[in-house]
Amino acid sequence: MYEEITYEVDDPVAIITMNRPDALNALTGRMMAEIRHALAAAESDPAVVGIILTGAGRGFCAGADIGGLDATASGEAGQAEPEDLSALAASPGDPDMGENFRITYTYILSVQKPVIAAINGPCAGLGFCYALLCDMRFAERQAKFTTAFSQRGLIAEHAASWLLPRLIGTGKALDLLWSARKFLADEAYELGVVERLVETGESVNAAAAYIRELAAVGSPTSFKIIKAQVYRHLNMQLADAMKETNALMAESLEKEDFKEGVRSFIEKRPPEFKRVGE
Repeated sequence: MYEEITYEVDDPVAIITMNRPDALNALTGRMMAEIRHALAAAESDPAVVGIILTGAGRGFCAGADIGGLDATASGEAGQAEPEDLSALAASPGDPDMGENFRITYTYILSVQKPVIAAINGPCAGLGFCYALLCDMRFAERQAKFTTAFSQRGLIAEHAASWLLPRLIGTGKALDLLWSARKFLADEAYELGVVERLVETGESVNAAAAYIRELAAVGSPTSFKIIKAQVYRHLNMQLADAMKETNALMAESLEKEDFKEGVRSFIEKRPPEFKRVGE
């Protein structure tokens, strides 16, 4: 089914690998549709607690495919999804998150499981946006980043203007967006663009170990609800966020996961929480 990504599940981890290594995994319409479909597959699979997005070869993602950019600049179609992908139509993400999370690529923020970018090399332009739209970023030391947009005569694309200032602050975000300068993983970690800095070749392993640790100690349903809270509440006044939190708290106190969490703590054993979708 997939031509430009690979998809594998090793309970509790799903790994989506952008697989155009000769083009540094530059994004085509087909690849973006395949990523969307794979995210939906992982979201609906009870064996999956967390999802990793990474790139094949020496790069994470160099951005939009240059052929598509050239076609767009020439007034042609550009990045449309091929017709033969109709069978891959999928709608990942929680529709209850609302319209804010259904516009172009923002659906990634509403996927009901943790999504981690394992950044193993160059991460630029639209590829940088995909990394920002993941919940966490694990970067290898040799990884190189650039927003790229201003040097192509473009604006801050696909939620970069919303996400990046929330991660690192407005001044630092404007620097990266205005200058489109290249910066390495060490600086990305210092700025707060990435949450983990790992050695070369270890980003997928580190992200998978993190997901396994989450699966061993935490409730997948809690992960799902907490993720929705964090992103929805960025758009809310404090009082509204607290009202929603109080309602969710009251609901959680009646659920089996709460009972299991207390029992396992008292009995000094690992918890046995149900997976999302079971």
